[in-house]
Amino acid sequence: MPKRPSKHLRPPRPLSSSFASAVDKSDGRWMTQTMPGQAATKQYHCPGCDRPIAVGTPHVVVWPQVPTVGSSRAVDERRHWHNSCWNRRR
Repeated sequence: MPKRPSKHLRPPRPLSSSFASAVDKSDGRWMTQTMPGQAATKQYHCPGCDRPIAVGTPHVVVWPQVPTVGSSRAVDERRHWHNSCWNRRR
């Protein structure tokens, strides 16, 4: 059986923007989408507190509305945040 390519070499899975909402923060406009606990099947790392988000933990997926320079798509920059960390962010 052929080995599956690294997830870092594969294109990101698209998020459904129909469930996303826009949020303004001090550093720009961000798109957010909630991730319910039953859909959180992997462990992620929160950039807000630098701690892991455990499997099964509800959280929020965030990406800039406009891609930064050097990125072809804003969704490529998505990050997973603890709900409390994202809500504390200004």
